[in-house]
Amino acid sequence: MPGRIIKWIDQRFPLTSFVEHELTSYPTPRNLSYWWNFGFLAGFVLVLQIATGIFLAMHYKADTALSFDSIQHIMRDVNYGWLLRYMHSTGASAFFLVIFIHMARTLYYGSFRTPRELLWWTGQGLLLLLMATAFMGYLLPWGQMSFWGATVITNLFRATPFFGDQVVVWLRGDYTVGDATLSRFFALHYLFPFLIIGAVAVHMVALHSVKSSNPSGINLADKDNIPFHPYFTAKDFYGLGVFLIVFSIFVFFMPDSLIEPANNIPANPMQTPNHIVPEWYFLPFYAILRSVPNMVGGVVAMGLSVMMFSFMPFLDRSRIPGGAHFRPIYRVQFYLFLLDMLVLGYVGYIPPTNQTLLIGQVATLCYFGSFFLHPFISKAEERWMRARGLPPELLALFEKRPPREKLTREGEAA
Repeated sequence: MPGRIIKWIDQRFPLTSFVEHELTSYPTPRNLSYWWNFGFLAGFVLVLQIATGIFLAMHYKADTALSFDSIQHIMRDVNYGWLLRYMHSTGASAFFLVIFIHMARTLYYGSFRTPRELLWWTGQGLLLLLMATAFMGYLLPWGQMSFWGATVITNLFRATPFFGDQVVVWLRGDYTVGDATLSRFFALHYLFPFLIIGAVAVHMVALHSVKSSNPSGINLADKDNIPFHPYFTAKDFYGLGVFLIVFSIFVFFMPDSLIEPANNIPANPMQTPNHIVPEWYFLPFYAILRSVPNMVGGVVAMGLSVMMFSFMPFLDRSRIPGGAHFRPIYRVQFYLFLLDMLVLGYVGYIPPTNQTLLIGQVATLCYFGSFFLHPFISKAEERWMRARGLPPELLALFEKRPPREKLTREGEAA
C-alpha cells in the first residue's frame, strides 16, 4: 500500500526524484566537520519557534492593559504554558547563537567566496529578518525593559533625513510606544517567521545550486563526494541530540538567566530603568551605537556594522583557496575579530562610564578596521605566502580545482 501511494503521487508530482536529488543523493564533501551542523540546527530552532509561537498566540492579548497579565496567565494557568514560554524565550537566544556560529564557520572557512556570494547574501537577508522579528517580539511581554527598549530603538529612526519624526510615528502608530505599537508589533512578529521560511527556501536553493563548500577550499566533482543520506543525516541528528541536552538544561534549570529581571515588572512610562540594555545578541551593535557621540553617526555606524558582512566577498582579495586553516594571517585576524565582538558585547551590557566609552570607541575602530583593512591584509598575505615559497604550480592547481585523483598525483609531485 505505501508503495502504491508513492507511485500514485510520483505520477502527479515528482516526490521521489525531488527527495533523492535534494536529500538522499545530494553530493556532499566527505570531510565536513560538525561545524556544518549549525545550518540544520538553525532550521530546527526556526520550526520550534514557530510551533511554540502559534500556541502562545492563542492565549496572548495584544493590549497594553492585558498583555503583561496574559503572560502571567500563560505561565500560571495554561497547561504547560510555562514550558511553551520558556522554550520560546530560550529558543530566541538559541537561534541567534546558532546563527552566529554558522556565520563564524562561514567566515573561517571562506565559504562566502566565489561562487557562493549569493548564498552569503541570502544568509545576510535572513539575519536582518531575524533581528527585526526578535526586536518586535521583545516588546510583547510589556515589561519595563521591553517598553523602554522599544522606546529607545524607535527613537533612533529620528535620524532619518527629512522625514525622521514621521518615520517614528509610522513605526509606533502613535506619538509614543503604546497600544497601537503593541498591536502592530504583535502582528508583524507573527508574520515575519513565515517570511523567514520563504527566505530559507531561497537560501537552500542557492546552497544546492553551488553545493556545500569543502573545508580544504577545493571543490571536488560530484563523483568524488558522498551522498548526504545516511552519512550526514546521522551526523546532524547526533548534533541535534547534543543541542537538545544543552537547550533543555536552560529551559528546565536556568530559564530566567536569559530574561532581563526588569522585564518581570509591568511597563511604566513614568519610571525609567537605571540602565536600558537590549538582549545579549544585540549588545555588540548597541555598544557601537553608544560609542559614537552623534546620534546620526551612531545610527549609521550601527547599521553599517551589520551590513559590513555583506561586503566580505569583495573585501577578501586573496586567491589562496580555503579559509583561515590555510591562511595564518587571516586566522589571527579572525580570532582577534571574535575577541573584539566579546569586548563590544561586554561594553554594551555594563552601564556607560568614561572608561567604558573609551573602550567601546577603541573596540568600534577595531571592528570597522578589520573590514576596511582586510583587502590590503589579504593581498599582502598572498604576497607573503608566495615569498615564503608557495609553489606557483600548487596555486594554479588550486585555481583550476582538478579532480581529486589528479590533485593527489600533482600535489605529491610538487
